[in-house]
Amino acid sequence: MKIAAIGAGGFVGEALTRVLLAQCARDDRIVLIDQTPFAAPVDPRIETHLGSFADPNLRESALDGADKVILLASILGGAAEANYALSRQVNIDATLSLFEHLRDRNPKTRVVFASTIAVFAKPLPALVTDDTPTGLSIIYGAQKLMREVALSNFAAKGWLDGVSVRPSGVMARPGADARLRTAFMSRLFHAIRDGEDITLPVHPDARTWIGSVDCVARNFVHAAHIASEALGTHRAFTLPALHVSFAELVEALHARFPQSSSRVEYAPDPELVSLFGAYPELETPIADRLGFSRDRDIDDLVNRAYV
Repeated sequence: MKIAAIGAGGFVGEALTRVLLAQCARDDRIVLIDQTPFAAPVDPRIETHLGSFADPNLRESALDGADKVILLASILGGAAEANYALSRQVNIDATLSLFEHLRDRNPKTRVVFASTIAVFAKPLPALVTDDTPTGLSIIYGAQKLMREVALSNFAAKGWLDGVSVRPSGVMARPGADARLRTAFMSRLFHAIRDGEDITLPVHPDARTWIGSVDCVARNFVHAAHIASEALGTHRAFTLPALHVSFAELVEALHARFPQSSSRVEYAPDPELVSLFGAYPELETPIADRLGFSRDRDIDDLVNRAYV
């Protein structure tokens, strides 16, 4: 088997690589692709490629014979809002070209696309399920949804064996890019660990959906291996996540690092509260039925967030 990860040098990509190394057989090939230089583990199964997945030559050399392709690479959040031309180029044009390239080589290729819960409109209903309609207010979410639709259409036509999965907030990204408006959530994990004070732009009882990077990476690999017959027509759905308050999260982090002198204060920003602190209950029956996992509880999430 040959499995490729595009965007392998990033935070989630590094965790994904660890999972692949743990799960892949000795004779499997693991292809890691990123346009930014990255350090890959030393393992005979690993092959690295540096460059943009928009480059036809790179696609030809790196993806030839790939059985499974996991697409993580994207222009995210505020960066997509700030630079529409770049986000259009990467998130739409390059991705569609990738799908077409894989279609033309092998329509049985399993493509796993990392989508996002940003495809849902705000405010959210009192309960979010697999039947909750999508609706958009930001460019990032709109472009993710466009790719979901394209990949589902390719699957319906038999052009690719694609599936889009939507993780929630992934914890805990080190040095989170300030352009990501969710960056404060990852900074909380590192601030308490390192004994630094932090002010959160939400209420203590504001609630969000989150998962550890280890759990999310394992779910991406799981998506790569699910039988097509099990997926059926369900080609885009939300992954399981924990529904927690920020007060609960702070308490769990202080329990994990009891020596920390970090003080956490709250200065709610109405916009950020509405975007990241007003999440209702979440039900994910499709993902649950297909064997996707969530962190066992908030303490498990905190322990797995730093791997």
